[in-house]
Amino acid sequence: MPEVRLVGPNGEQVGIVPIAKALEIARESDLDLVEVAPTARPPVARLMDYGKFKYESAMKAREARKNQAHTVIKEIKLRPKIDPHDYETKKGHVVRFLKAGDKVKVTIMFRGREQSRPELGYRLLQRLADDVEDLGFVESRPKQDGRNMIMVIGPHKKKTARGQEAESTA
Repeated sequence: MPEVRLVGPNGEQVGIVPIAKALEIARESDLDLVEVAPTARPPVARLMDYGKFKYESAMKAREARKNQAHTVIKEIKLRPKIDPHDYETKKGHVVRFLKAGDKVKVTIMFRGREQSRPELGYRLLQRLADDVEDLGFVESRPKQDGRNMIMVIGPHKKKTARGQEAESTA
């Protein structure tokens, strides 16, 4: 005769009972009989309101998704022969993105004869990384990808608002 270890609705142990008896107890208490550990000897079954259980687990999953950190990658494009003022403007955008907690993908586009001088792009990316090192770190080193050179800068771990206020008053 097949038996199950029965657990009550509040987590209390009922004991080892035949399946028919467990189903009868579930019907009397207007609950569902749910198998929670099928590989155990004997299998473990629990008395619970299954609809309520499914609803609560869906709410927990939804809450977990809401609290999840969303990583956003912003992209900024440069050219090797960039004007100093344009460079400062683009650097300002990178600073703003990093302060917002987003990753920044910096792309340098090479055209024509610029492709024969990748070291210009590399130097420009290094300069940008050095200029924003207090806000972010280089996640992936500059890599040549066809006509483009790509580098990813990630923000440092976020400080709390209170931590930033205490730092600025000190």
